Formats: sequence, structure tokens, C-alpha cells
Amino acid sequence: MQKLTRRTVLKTGAAAALSMPFVRPSWAAPQTIRALMWEAYVLPDVVTAFEEKHNVKFVATFFDGNSEAYNKLRVGGAKEFDLVQADGFWPQLYFNEGLIRTVDYAAVPGAANYLPEFQPETFKVLTDAKSGGKIGFPFCWGAYGITYDAANVAPEKTQTIECLFNPDYAGRLSTSARFEENIALAALLVTDRMGTRDKPRPDGKPFNPYVLTDEELDGVQKLLTEQKALLLTRYQDNPTLFQLLQSGAVVAATEFAQVFRQLLTSKDGNPKGDFRHTLKMKEGGLGWVDTWLVTSGVADGERLDICNSFIDTMISSTVMKRIGEVAGCSTTIDLRSVSSEEERKLYLMDRSSEIAGLFMFDQPSSPEKWERIWSNVQAA
Repeated sequence: MQKLTRRTVLKTGAAAALSMPFVRPSWAAPQTIRALMWEAYVLPDVVTAFEEKHNVKFVATFFDGNSEAYNKLRVGGAKEFDLVQADGFWPQLYFNEGLIRTVDYAAVPGAANYLPEFQPETFKVLTDAKSGGKIGFPFCWGAYGITYDAANVAPEKTQTIECLFNPDYAGRLSTSARFEENIALAALLVTDRMGTRDKPRPDGKPFNPYVLTDEELDGVQKLLTEQKALLLTRYQDNPTLFQLLQSGAVVAATEFAQVFRQLLTSKDGNPKGDFRHTLKMKEGGLGWVDTWLVTSGVADGERLDICNSFIDTMISSTVMKRIGEVAGCSTTIDLRSVSSEEERKLYLMDRSSEIAGLFMFDQPSSPEKWERIWSNVQAA
């Protein structure tokens, strides 16, 4: 069975399988631009047009998760790749380890069209704290929120993570099989109940649901074990969750809003359903922002100029609108003036301000402990 990751989820709405690289045999010796990226974001005709315009060959290597990309970059990848994608706090890790370089927003004109929340002076996730330099360009964003049927679940109930542990909905709840997001989301509720967020943290930094004490992890394990009796299932893919929500078997579930969009646009949707999506609960929420990064193997000059041009192409309004439709996610570029009211609702265009209250996806501080917690929950 294929491992469930957010990228395999995104790919369910992506274009058909692609054959990479895009090669133009008529060219004598085109320069090669190499990208380590998520497959769902490749638009073949856009890549082809870029290749022809710049007389380059674009070669993409795909990965399913940040850990996989990180490992590829550490093993000589900064020399093997020019561009790389990452989300959450992973770009900071890349930069601290010398795998990516600083970037210049002035060299990418399309950066002027970011939504207010993703302007360089506001979105600090891509700013190096020591130098103040920018280390990447925001691309798409989303959250691991709650999709629910307001005909069965009062909207105010979804304003707290307690909704997912509410006995009133026993047997009609669902979460994904992704253990990291299940643990981190439960940690928001546990630490809120324990009142430990404002106390000194293990790493000396502000609270992060991916950096937990042993006491907090014990609380998470207990909470997730109790939740098992309330769940109908932990779904493995989007089609399964769609059927569960559409049929009414499930009334609330955590997901990345792809199924929410499918439910609103499906001609076979539940006519009695009133599907909505909560991004941020009162205890907080989990969010992600996919980014374009330039590796440290790219020096100033023509190659950097081409990398900047490619990023500029990818964040152009025309391309970003298609990316949102193909990958089923929200974009960081302001598309509201070129979008219908339905599109603004589907892609949460008027709700981007909520990103400020979300904790960015991160690497668990102790993967071994997290895996043990999840194993214990499954075995309980």
C-alpha cells in the first residue's frame, strides 16, 4: 500500500502522470535546470514554454515528503539540484545547514503580487533571523483543518479541537492515517488543557507542537487512545473520505480542504449536507506553506537568473490560478480580482489572514518517541 503523505493526497487531483525531463531534441546543448519538487505542481505546457523561451532543459525529481527531500539534499544535492521545494519550517533547517542560499525578491517581479500575509515584511518563516535575508518564495498554503457538515455539527462546535473528541459524534468522526499531524493536533489540545505552553520549553524557544515534553506526549497518547472509540475510521485517501462525508457516515473529519472543495463542486453531493471547513480552532491549528528555494549550489549569474525567471513564471497569476485548480490548494498570490465568488470560497482566498494563527508543519523533535506513541495508540 502506498504511504499516505500530503503529497500523495495532492496528487489525487493533479494532472496525469508525467514523463520527465522535458527534452527538446532539436536543441544543440541546452543548459539544464534541475528541480527537486512535488509532482502535483508540474504543468507540462508551462514547463515546455519556459524551456523554449530560455533554451533550457528542465529536469524534475519528485519526492513525497520533506524528510525525503532533506536526505537527498544532504547527500550532495545542493550540487545536483538548482531548485527545491519545502514547507513549514523545513526551509530554515535547509538554510542553517547551508543547503540553500538567500534570494532577492526584487529579482522576481511576481513577488509584488503576494497576499498581505505572505509579503516579505510579514511572513517571517522565510527570513533568516540572524541576517534578515530572505531564503525562499511562498507558493501555496493550507491547513490540516476540520471539514464538517453544518447540518449535523453546529459551526461553533468546530471552533475547538474538542470537536474531534466529542462523544456526541461517536462513530461519525474520522481523521487521516498521518501520525505526525494526529499527534501535533492532539498536542494543541493537551497543552492547552495542561497550561504548559507559556512555561519554559525544552528547546528554549516559543511553543511548537512538534517539540513536546515527555509529560505532554503521555497526555497525547492517552487522548488519542480515547479517541479511537469515537472514530469510524482513519481514512487512507481522499476518495474514501469524500464517500464517508458525502454519504453522511462521517459528519466531521480532519483534512487539507481538498475533500471540502470536492464536496462543494461535486454534482453527486449530498443535497442535505452543508459542508464547511474550519482552518483554525481556538487552541490553534496546523498549517503549511509550500515554498520555492534556490540551492547553495547556484552561484550569482546566468543560472541564478534562470532560476529566478522560473520562480517568477510559477508564481504568475495565470499559472497560480491553474496550480490551485490542479493541486486543489490555496495560493499565496492574490487572485481575488481574477476569480469568481465561488472560486474565492473554494480556495479560501478571503481567509488567508488565518494563516497567522497556525503552527507551521515541522520535524518532530524526537521522531522515535513520536513513532512509539503512534504504535502504542494503534495497539491499544
